[in-house]
Amino acid sequence: MRIAIVGPCGAGKTTLEANLTKLGYDARAVAQEHSQVQTMWQRVTRPDVMIYLDASLATINARLKVNWEPEYLDEMNRRLTHARAHTDFFLDTNPLTIEEVCARVVTFLQSRCARLT
Repeated sequence: MRIAIVGPCGAGKTTLEANLTKLGYDARAVAQEHSQVQTMWQRVTRPDVMIYLDASLATINARLKVNWEPEYLDEMNRRLTHARAHTDFFLDTNPLTIEEVCARVVTFLQSRCARLT
């Protein structure tokens, strides 16, 4: 089962990809938030399952040690509109640790009878 992970910068895509890969899942973080091509996540991964990770501007700024303005996140979210509308699992990562994010996604994948690669 191929898994695409999308969301704004700082939401945890790359970290989740690494953790799922260690567990044997075929997971790919897709930098959809940088593309004007709304369906890039489909073209790049052709996923069976799509995970959307979200985070607030305050959380993103703290995690990335940046000071982005709301307009920057608004633009990322605009670029993610199509992906968000087609997500299979949405997760707000603001209050969660890396381990909690991974555990919640794995629980979802197991509920979908995801097979290890």
